[in-house]
Amino acid sequence: MSRQIKLIWDFRGETSAKTAEHHEIHLKEYIAIKKLPLNSTGFEIKNEMHAIAFMVVTDENMIAIRDALKPHRAELYN
Repeated sequence: MSRQIKLIWDFRGETSAKTAEHHEIHLKEYIAIKKLPLNSTGFEIKNEMHAIAFMVVTDENMIAIRDALKPHRAELYN
């Protein structure tokens, strides 16, 4: 079974929540355009000045998506 990796984009500032929510829309569009076998995206509000958007990918897809979308960081997803 492949590992799942959570690619993360960080947004900071007063508008971070709205920016992260909007970024998730673009992540979903990318998945649809590229016809990727992925369906796990989301956004999380960490606090009033920090929010994230994320996409969960497998090892097989990680390098191509990382190079194309340039996430800020990643972590193993379970």
